Amino acid sequence: MNPTMTTRSGAAIFYKDWGAKSATPIVFHHGWPLSADDWDNQMLYFLSKGYRVVAFDRRGHGRSTQTDTGNDMDTYASDVADLAEHLDLKGAIHVGHSTGGGEVARYVARSRPGRVAKAVLIGAVPPLMLKTPANPGGLPLEVFDGFRNALVANRAQFFLDVPSGPFYGYNRPGAKVDQGVIWNWWRQGMMGGAKAHYDCIKAFSETDFTDDLKRIEVPTLVMHGEDDQIVPIADSAPLSAKLLKKATLKTYKGLPHGMCTTNPDVVNPDLLAFVKS
Repeated sequence: MNPTMTTRSGAAIFYKDWGAKSATPIVFHHGWPLSADDWDNQMLYFLSKGYRVVAFDRRGHGRSTQTDTGNDMDTYASDVADLAEHLDLKGAIHVGHSTGGGEVARYVARSRPGRVAKAVLIGAVPPLMLKTPANPGGLPLEVFDGFRNALVANRAQFFLDVPSGPFYGYNRPGAKVDQGVIWNWWRQGMMGGAKAHYDCIKAFSETDFTDDLKRIEVPTLVMHGEDDQIVPIADSAPLSAKLLKKATLKTYKGLPHGMCTTNPDVVNPDLLAFVKS
């Protein structure tokens, strides 16, 4: 029986909770349209270093309830708060990739005192992905409409095209393509609900996290691949670092959006150094 907990709004959230319950907890927040499984490498790495590691499937994703409503950042953050309460997480380090980075920003900004010690944003969507008059460097709405149209037309093919190309930088000349990684991305994506995935595109692209970032008091590490084709670095990591009170910015030359999977040998030691600092 897989462990799940039920949120205040009635969604069942699947989670993994490994390691000594007395150890420092590290909570991993996955990107769209994936699941807790996207963190397997980091979970095993930090477990071997003596940490308690937690990862969960966001509502509508993976093994959690395929909700048709509540697929928005406020509800995602509320679900995380319910999970933290359920597992009684104190002094936790919250690590979010891509959409998960937005979820971390919103949750940490609103978290109860004592729940969160540090935060990490990796290839994360904050402050705001969408191009607006106030955010001229963002991506035009047509980009995200394209995502929605591709998902509706043929989700299975779309979920092969994304990891085969821009997500892992496999469309770059000379890239070493790992077919298992592509299939695993597809497997995780297809486990989730089409409606939740559709709604989540709006959540990750149109949510403005500026005020969340300003409210975060804990030390925050901002990591970003300089060749990120999903969340372009110029309009994300450096801007987030400026808005955060206690930011450390680390960028990685040539690394893609999915660098936790393609380059864990680079990412994991930097994560560990920050966790221990």
